[in-house]
Amino acid sequence: MTSVGPRWRDRPLRAVLFDLDGTLLDTLADIALALNRALAEEHWPPVPIDAVRAMIGRGSPSLVRRAAQYLGRPSDDAQQARILENFFAQYGALHERGERAARPFAGATAALERLHAAGLKIAVVTNKQFRFADALLRDLGLARWVDLVVGGDTCERRKPDPQPLLHACRQLGVAPTAALMVGDSANDVGAARAAAMPILCVPYGYDEGRDPRLLAGDALIESLAELPAMLLGGARGD
Repeated sequence: MTSVGPRWRDRPLRAVLFDLDGTLLDTLADIALALNRALAEEHWPPVPIDAVRAMIGRGSPSLVRRAAQYLGRPSDDAQQARILENFFAQYGALHERGERAARPFAGATAALERLHAAGLKIAVVTNKQFRFADALLRDLGLARWVDLVVGGDTCERRKPDPQPLLHACRQLGVAPTAALMVGDSANDVGAARAAAMPILCVPYGYDEGRDPRLLAGDALIESLAELPAMLLGGARGD
């Protein structure tokens, strides 16, 4: 029997767009470590890792602002910029020091490999800066299956604005209606809805401290290991 090719429900599928932090990769420990080292340079106390989890999702500038608010430390633009640059330096140095703990979530590696082998275009669309996202994918051996990385500094606007998703589709030569977003947060859902793109959600991510199971996506998958069977060989995702 001839396969009808990759599909999501009743529509042919040509591309899958993945969020990074909290969807493909568990990066919480690294983000918390780099943030707290940057805060220590200002003689500020550390932010507990569970509180950092609730701050992830809208990019590094937002992370720094939220940390200052959590600690009740007023800061001007110059100090915010200094902390941000120090955070970038600390985060980038983790690999050099052999301290990086980021790892793919269960099922992520195999899912990327199978979907790419099936002819689907794969993009990572994240609010993390491009240089860090690209380096993580390369260092963890996932870049071979990723056709495009869109970082938080690639476009003028970040998720939940649809611009990064639409940019990814243009670069891949795929209509948004033939793409599927996979994410873990309201930012991903909002961006996908605004781009008229279906979205699957995973329940183990960060979502700025909210329960990802409550996200208004099109479906919830417990693990990315489930994704290939849903999309390949005519599976309809119902």
